[in-house]
This record gives sequence, C-alpha cells and structure tokens, in this order.
Amino acid sequence: MSDPTPHQVREFIAAGLPCEHLEVEGDGRHFFATIVSTAFDGRSRVARHQQVYTALGDRMREQIHALSMKTFTPAEWAASGAAGQSTPVHHPR
Repeated sequence: MSDPTPHQVREFIAAGLPCEHLEVEGDGRHFFATIVSTAFDGRSRVARHQQVYTALGDRMREQIHALSMKTFTPAEWAASGAAGQSTPVHHPR
C-alpha cells in the first residue's frame, strides 16, 4: 500500500467530517492538518481529535503514521484572524 498524499488525507477527512476549512500538509507518512468544523462546537480538544480519527477510520492505523492537528470551530477560526486568509472546502458529492 503506497503512502497517501496530503490531498488524499484531506479528502479522507472531508468525506467523514463536515469542514468549513481544511488544510493538510505532509510527506506521505507524517501530516499536519488545520480543521475548522461546526461539528467541534462544544467539544473538548480530545473529543475533536477523536472525531477526526473516526473520520479517518482504519487509515489512521494502516496508512497514516502520524497526524498533528489544530481544530477550530468557525467562531474560533474567525477570532484567530486566519479565516480571511483561507478558501472554503468544496465537499465531494
């Protein structure tokens, strides 16, 4: 099984979690993601990460060796000042 690309990891996350904004960088084995989702409202950081791991499913064990992430609600993202610098996620249908 070949290592996934950052684009593929982005698609995996977006397919399982509604995202307002999603960026993924990485080298095929180690990835860093910035994820903005309304699904994170009222959730702790640990619960948010668990939601992302659930979206990735078995890929987290089989293909992705390390994933660091920053998770935000849309309000947190807007307050961070980064929202104006990003483009929205287009969800696959």
